[in-house]
Amino acid sequence: MEVMISAAFTFILVMDPLGNVPLFLASLKNTAPERRQWVILRECLIALVVMVSFLFAGRGLLNLLHVDDAALKAAGGVILLLISIRMVFPTPERNLTESVTHDEPFIVPLAVPYMAGPSLLAVIVVFVSQSPESLPWYLGGLVASWAISTVVLYFSGFLQRVVGERALVAVERLMGMILVLLAVQMMFEGTKAFFAA
Repeated sequence: MEVMISAAFTFILVMDPLGNVPLFLASLKNTAPERRQWVILRECLIALVVMVSFLFAGRGLLNLLHVDDAALKAAGGVILLLISIRMVFPTPERNLTESVTHDEPFIVPLAVPYMAGPSLLAVIVVFVSQSPESLPWYLGGLVASWAISTVVLYFSGFLQRVVGERALVAVERLMGMILVLLAVQMMFEGTKAFFAA
């Protein structure tokens, strides 16, 4: 159970649902108001399929590429560190913004990369590689964090009106700070495993 809670906490930090609220709202500005909630649910379900597929197939892909566990841990830490630094110190290029050419976005950019982004997929593979026997717990953590993110995004319009843009930004920065600590720990573990080998 501890593994699942720890994984869920990390996954939700990387998914960054509060940081995605303004992005989802901007992408859905041309969508009919009565369709927005349905589109958010559909895109979140697509993101879940992508994440679960990567949970089960990602390890096999890395074995095919002969990627060492120590390298995977260190690389996962580096990716997390870059993402967390961008959360704490945002720039105009902070997000993978995609121009929306239709009234109703499909898969890109809401499902991928906003929710199931490359950083999250990398973290999923790192976790499964560290302890493949805990895969059911990681699956539970992934579904739990996805459910929380989906609820936040489903009520994104309400959240932005009640909480305000500045509060959302403040929480995102705090989540970024926590993610920096997790990233550095992963890098240390990868380096230690490399020298131990």
